[in-house]
Amino acid sequence: MPDVNRPMSRRGPNEGNIYQRADGRWEARVHLGYEGGRRVRKSLYGHTRREVQEQLTLVLRDLQAGLPIARDERQTVGEYLDRWLAEVAKPAVRPSTFRAYEMYVRLHLAPDIGRIPLTKLGPQHVQALLNAKLRGGLSPRTVHHLRAVLRRALNQAHRWGLVPRNVATLVDAPRVPAYDVRAMAPSQAGAFLDTVRGDRLEALFTVALAVGLRQGEALGLQWGDVDLSAGTISVHRALQRVDGKLRLVEPKTPSSRRTVPLPPTVLVALRTHRTRQAEERLWAGSRWHDTDLVFTTTIGTPLDGTNVTHHLHQLLGRAGMPQLRFHDLRHACASLLLAQGVHPRVVMEILGHSSIGLTMNTYSHVIPSLRHEAATRMESALTELSQAGS
Repeated sequence: MPDVNRPMSRRGPNEGNIYQRADGRWEARVHLGYEGGRRVRKSLYGHTRREVQEQLTLVLRDLQAGLPIARDERQTVGEYLDRWLAEVAKPAVRPSTFRAYEMYVRLHLAPDIGRIPLTKLGPQHVQALLNAKLRGGLSPRTVHHLRAVLRRALNQAHRWGLVPRNVATLVDAPRVPAYDVRAMAPSQAGAFLDTVRGDRLEALFTVALAVGLRQGEALGLQWGDVDLSAGTISVHRALQRVDGKLRLVEPKTPSSRRTVPLPPTVLVALRTHRTRQAEERLWAGSRWHDTDLVFTTTIGTPLDGTNVTHHLHQLLGRAGMPQLRFHDLRHACASLLLAQGVHPRVVMEILGHSSIGLTMNTYSHVIPSLRHEAATRMESALTELSQAGS
């Protein structure tokens, strides 16, 4: 390292000097190289020479390691997060995901760490934020998501060279208890189908249970996606609320685009539903909205997911059955498929999961029964081999 006590007339990269300013503060200047033919410097300030020396040492270390050095000391975390939301997150993620990001920034990140200069944000600030949120009553899962949003935003800041490292990755997320997926036995599935039989949304709930569509995927189905002759449905889009209006958007992930074969029970339900919808269209007359959606209101407009869930709760309540979320029907589908011996890879493709690990981790509660079944089948195979050899 060069002598930082003596100013130098010519300096190359990875060099710096320290001096005391007229106002009493100490300043270190680091030469970062050239940009557009002009020398680029970075100034570091402190109340003592030791304070500035420590800052200079860190910057020179980062330079030697090839890490980007942030130049704008004035931009705050809040200002950066606003820019990240507008320029990076909004164009790249689905509307519902963007709303979640914006909520985490507006309600939690900006009020707590928004005034800190971006280049001064350290792991201790992130740790203090997470601890405060847990003490304030947020669930570990919510705090986990909060850290994930900040980590994603700071990853972009690092790629842009605004910060030398992503400090959110240096802080562990709180432990999140595993979600207890509700497994549905075949007898319970039969009771559920009996409960919804005859309802105008019977086909919707039957499809959700038998094929495991996400709610947005099911509500975004159009008749052009349904091939009753081939017995398949294709998932190309999802229905979501965007800026207060229900709109068709891209599915959750690339793997969410899929074509799924339909059991005969579902085909019967869909044919009955199509006949009922044609009758509703005649009754509605000029009030009918031609959206080509499979599942609609009585005048053809898209169904609101919250209203669908409320309707499901009413049906279950009248039947004296335990309450379920719409998404629990997707879990039930996966559990039933695995319990029937369907290969996890096939279940992954039916559900549109991005990896088989996600499928197995989510539905690990079904694995013990599969192991017992595998042992039983192996015993049968060994017995047959033994008898054949004797």
